[in-house]
Amino acid sequence: MPSVLIVDDEPNIRRMVGALLASEGYEVRDAAEGVVGLTRVSESAPDVVLLDLMIPGELDGLATLARLRESVPDIPVIMMSGKAGLSDAVKATKLGAFNFLEKPLTPEGVLLALASALELRRVRREARALREDLGLAGEMIGGSPAMAKVREMIARIAPTDARVLVMGESGTGKELVAAAIHFGSARRDRPFVRVNCAAIPRDLVESEMFGHEKGAFTGATDRRIGRFELAHTGTLFLDEVGDLGLEAQAKLLRAIEAREIERVGGGKPIRVDVRIVSATNRDLARCVVDGTFREDLFFRLNVIPIEVPPLHERPDDIPALVAHFSSMHHARTGRRAPNWTSGALALLAGYRWPGNIRELANIVERLAILHAGGDVSERHVAAVLPLDGGTRRPEDPLPDPTAMDASLTDTLDSHERTLIVRALSAAGGNVAEASRRLKTDRANLYRRMRRLGIPVGDE
Repeated sequence: MPSVLIVDDEPNIRRMVGALLASEGYEVRDAAEGVVGLTRVSESAPDVVLLDLMIPGELDGLATLARLRESVPDIPVIMMSGKAGLSDAVKATKLGAFNFLEKPLTPEGVLLALASALELRRVRREARALREDLGLAGEMIGGSPAMAKVREMIARIAPTDARVLVMGESGTGKELVAAAIHFGSARRDRPFVRVNCAAIPRDLVESEMFGHEKGAFTGATDRRIGRFELAHTGTLFLDEVGDLGLEAQAKLLRAIEAREIERVGGGKPIRVDVRIVSATNRDLARCVVDGTFREDLFFRLNVIPIEVPPLHERPDDIPALVAHFSSMHHARTGRRAPNWTSGALALLAGYRWPGNIRELANIVERLAILHAGGDVSERHVAAVLPLDGGTRRPEDPLPDPTAMDASLTDTLDSHERTLIVRALSAAGGNVAEASRRLKTDRANLYRRMRRLGIPVGDE
């Protein structure tokens, strides 16, 4: 149940608005002056604050608004007044007010403003969660040259307002790159709004992006604020933008060029100030050639391209990523993180990861649950990796020996260890069956397992 705090010195306003909101399912509290209102917020933070501009007492409406923005910046504040001039409205907006309602209030106006404010509150919570995920290890995870290049590019472009196209395979972390760009910009304290273009039904794309007016189409029982408006002064992240249809692409192009949108069923242009960051796992240049993506939109979105490398191109980052995901699991559940043996990490580093970081996160969570507080060995890793994933495909080039840090002996041992662990996994731990698959005798396999430190038995 969403909660609302009404701060107004007029008892009738508090009573009438409170009754309206209670009938709509809101939890309502009130205060007659700013200091009391701040106390109410500190006791139990509401989802939205309705604040009168002209309240008497130690703090007037603007002073109370300023205190609220300092203490609880994520809570939207809607100002109310019957005597405010344009300068007051401008001051309130500069201080961070979400909306300004003129008295006498109307039920429709109050409910619409609250619905929009709650949507903004939800978006801000999502943005904060993204920031926490991104910042758990202090920075984006990985010290490989490929990730260093990505971080360097983010640092250079984040402070600008340039449009960015993030490209990469599914599961490589494109959303985290987009979030890093937003949080590294001057818009970091403004909304970060994500749109999954692939998940929106084609007939609802315009409504989702630009909003709609009540009665604009069958089922439009209320006015809806679109993602462009919610992202005003912030960043709009268009995930999987290559999945948009041509008609939606045309409307998106117009919104970007004109910097204004129109709600479905509305005839009034609405100015919007948003930074566009897009992402795709498709080759948009190829899509332009094929006629499935507009060339002019591609040029608008692709001002600054960033390529996020697949996980198999940066295996040196896997130990840090494993530690990161283990820490996240511990923070969520409180269960002790497992100890990852060097052999287990080596096996993870040798896997191709077709699902990229998303697949690695799932594997780490599974093993962290199964072996909380214990050791995770090669055998445990081999038991959960897909058997058809392979450590290297036949058509892949062999590693350049001049670029290898390990000795020939260590490299051969690592490869032999991987083959044996996979054979044991495929054989369900049966050494005799594993030796048959490896075309060697069981005694020889036992000797090799002991030499390589592979557990013999059920441990």
